[in-house]
Amino acid sequence: MERMLGEYTAKEALLFNQKVMYLSKALWRSIEKDWEQWIKPYNLTINEHHILLTAYQLKGASISEIAKFAVMHISTAFNFSRKLEKQGYLRFSKKENDRRNTYIQLTEKGEELLLEIFQDYAPIQNTVFNGALPLKKVYGRFPDMIELMSVVRHIYGHDFMDIFERTLKNIENEFVDEHGTLQRRKADSDEVGYSALMK
Repeated sequence: MERMLGEYTAKEALLFNQKVMYLSKALWRSIEKDWEQWIKPYNLTINEHHILLTAYQLKGASISEIAKFAVMHISTAFNFSRKLEKQGYLRFSKKENDRRNTYIQLTEKGEELLLEIFQDYAPIQNTVFNGALPLKKVYGRFPDMIELMSVVRHIYGHDFMDIFERTLKNIENEFVDEHGTLQRRKADSDEVGYSALMK
């Protein structure tokens, strides 16, 4: 006899948990391998690259914010950030109104590195992309992963998903695909002229 635990049985809960565990483990192994290969020419670890990406999106984040949104321990975020600072990719600072927290920001060199890494992205060399390609061919789009995003939202909270969604929007707005390579979107001449007038 199945034991009911509110709106679900223990068996349903176990089966769901097992699916998530095995699929996540298998997917992460492919993602990790793809990610390592992508950034290997730049002598970065996954944690370092993730910190650079997060710092780029948050534009002046505290170490604790970096740790939260890069899903790593605060000491890991701090140690890898220090290493990136020594390489000239990050700058550490304190705010006048907040001397307790340490903030990091990408340097120009760090932004140039991220842009170069984006430009070096080769979808065809990405196992997860290739695994999703049949779905794109059948449905005309890649999986939205709405259910997975809902699960993550309930685990990590709305702040985490807001940053996640902002990251995707920033990539959509700031980059264009030119002949299969990501390039930073060039400012329209009207925008340049307008911003010059406003100075």
